[in-house]
Amino acid sequence: MKSSEQRASGGGECGSMGIGALAERFGLATHVLRHWESMGLLTPARDAAGRRRYSITDLTRVAVILRAKDAGLSLDVIRSLTATADAVKRRDILSAEANALRSRIAAAHASLDLIECALGCDHGDFTQCAHFQQVETDRIGTDTAVHFPD
Repeated sequence: MKSSEQRASGGGECGSMGIGALAERFGLATHVLRHWESMGLLTPARDAAGRRRYSITDLTRVAVILRAKDAGLSLDVIRSLTATADAVKRRDILSAEANALRSRIAAAHASLDLIECALGCDHGDFTQCAHFQQVETDRIGTDTAVHFPD
């Protein structure tokens, strides 16, 4: 393959690729990569015509961003993590995110437990189930039982 054909297909002789090729590689829309660039998450090089050229470092950064998003981190948090060289600051950010994730997981487990209880309940209306009513009483935080209309 000639160099010009490699560049046209996104494979460039320097290992760089255009925005379309990078987006396709990760199953993203090109506007997502532009948005990430506008947020400071990506800083692709530009060719003589001003077109974005993504290096292997940019590919790695996109993979990191996607992994962090899968973990529930916001783009602002990802930017903070990738922008700092201070290991203590990164650790503090990750610690806060881990605590928030633990809280979300605990809430999801509690919701799943309640749903599974409702699915296994012999009551025609699960809101009449003593377990459901106790969970709701605990959630409200009162000593008085919550009464649900029949």
